[in-house]
Amino acid sequence: MATDPASRAVEAKMDAASLYREEIYTDRAAGTIRVLTPVTRDGGPDHTRPAVYVGEAQILTNMGPIPISFEIDGKTLGEAVQKYGEAAKEGIENAVRELQEMRRQQSSSILVPGQTPGLGAGLPPVGGGKIKLG
Repeated sequence: MATDPASRAVEAKMDAASLYREEIYTDRAAGTIRVLTPVTRDGGPDHTRPAVYVGEAQILTNMGPIPISFEIDGKTLGEAVQKYGEAAKEGIENAVRELQEMRRQQSSSILVPGQTPGLGAGLPPVGGGKIKLG
């Protein structure tokens, strides 16, 4: 039957030709670098693909810390460590631009009576929302 939820489920399947081993390095101050080392389906090193370096940082907002991930262009761990600062700056700038765009879109959305800003239609309003004239 076409309306059966099980028939619409996405099949989770891993690609054995695109496997990576993950290692995490940190200085316990500035941030973290994840090294994704390509491996074969048997777990041995795959020298036909380059390692991928992913930096991680956080930005603090009034709603709490937001994790930021960004790719670091490097051939070795040492090179990735050297380029971490510039890559983090770029990654944070991109995240801030995305947050500003989301804020702009949210502020220009149409509010429907009984709908709380930021929540989808159909959710109950928070705090009543009734107008009282005194």
